[in-house]
Amino acid sequence: MAEVKFVFREVLPKQGQLSVEDITTMVLCKPKLLPLKSLTLEKLEKMQQAANDTIRQQEMAEKEQQQITH
Repeated sequence: MAEVKFVFREVLPKQGQLSVEDITTMVLCKPKLLPLKSLTLEKLEKMQQAANDTIRQQEMAEKEQQQITH
């Protein structure tokens, strides 16, 4: 089969309005939410809080022991 190529000729109007339909517009999409804190940072904060709680409990136990012995 022979290939047929069509050549389109550009036609500009001599009268009236010329409209262009190839206008770029913004496309809205769902926002991508990022966590404010990384999971690693949250784990480290939990570990730090647990360590602080343990220290407070030990200090309270020491104070109670001192009050009992005196």
